Amino acid sequence: MPSTDVPDPADGLLSSYAFALPEALIAQRPVEPRHAARLLALEAAAAVDAEAAAARHLTVWDLVEQLEPGDLLVVNDTRVLRARLAARRASGGAVELLLVEPRGEGLWLCLARPAKRLRLGEVLEVVAEREPPLPVRIEAIDPESGGRLVRFPPGCADAAAIEPLLERYGSMPLPPYIEPEAGRDDSRYQTRYAARPGAVAAPTAGLHLSDALLEALRARGVQRATVTLHVGLGTFRPLESEDLSRLTLHGEWVEVGPELVEAVAACQARGGRVIAVGTTCVRSLEGVATLNGGQLVPHTGPVNLVIQPGFRFAVVEGLLTNFHLPRSSLLLLVSALVGRRRLLNLYAEAIRRNYRFFSFGDAMWIPPEAVLERARPGGMAPPGA
Repeated sequence: MPSTDVPDPADGLLSSYAFALPEALIAQRPVEPRHAARLLALEAAAAVDAEAAAARHLTVWDLVEQLEPGDLLVVNDTRVLRARLAARRASGGAVELLLVEPRGEGLWLCLARPAKRLRLGEVLEVVAEREPPLPVRIEAIDPESGGRLVRFPPGCADAAAIEPLLERYGSMPLPPYIEPEAGRDDSRYQTRYAARPGAVAAPTAGLHLSDALLEALRARGVQRATVTLHVGLGTFRPLESEDLSRLTLHGEWVEVGPELVEAVAACQARGGRVIAVGTTCVRSLEGVATLNGGQLVPHTGPVNLVIQPGFRFAVVEGLLTNFHLPRSSLLLLVSALVGRRRLLNLYAEAIRRNYRFFSFGDAMWIPPEAVLERARPGGMAPPGA
């Protein structure tokens, strides 16, 4: 059987990342408690059968045994904004706005529905129960995204400044595959360590980490450090190019602070493992390292990195992640760690065993020994693998 360490030309084609998912497996609500979600834990791929769906079936709580004292868990502390706004035109027509990112001087890039009907200069009224209508103005079209630049009241310059307004007028921007549900607990679409406002989608792998699990990991000697990546427009843009060598993604704002850089260096020095919670942490760490010749340094600003099979990781050694949409950049990223063919076999196994998919779904644990040797930092196998 061919090894996943041998490059496959099909890895460079978007159509190679398709799979059929029964609609019933798209999770509509999270399990309680958070750490009770199922966990597909990958085994080290045998050299003679590197594409096998070899995995154990655990729960997220079992990470207490999967992680080792001295490991470093890197989490994304972004907080999701109530970024979905209902508005109406002067004609009475309904409009939905999704705030994506600030563009300065009170302007925000918004995805709008229906966008084509909105005229430049048009004033909309944002509406919410028990709140006075809030006028906003369509100022321009963003050519890259097809979104609209919308002017909000003075002072709404950044996420922290506009968050009080969104708390009054907005709703949680749940993905379109999650059906509306009255009385939904919005806190379940936030991680327990969410601190810095700015995201329009949750870093969903972190939704599995309960206070009890975080404390159990701390007591085991697993350390934790934070990065900030505000999940934005790239989450909503489907991949379109069949030739993935031409793939570009929307840039994302990242903050890697000195404390995180020091924590990673200390972990590596003591022989611990750097474990990312979610693909946002992978993109943050590897994006900043790629900008700096493979070295992680403090960085505040945009990163724009496509991670797909053939990528050599510089920092991340293991990953906790959810099950992702077909033909998505996130599926490419996880394929870079374990190989596309093996990942699709694992997804087929997860579907056969009724794992729950996407934002409120179950999780996958990729320990360092399950990562392709050619993808590991330095290309070296971890001790004991």
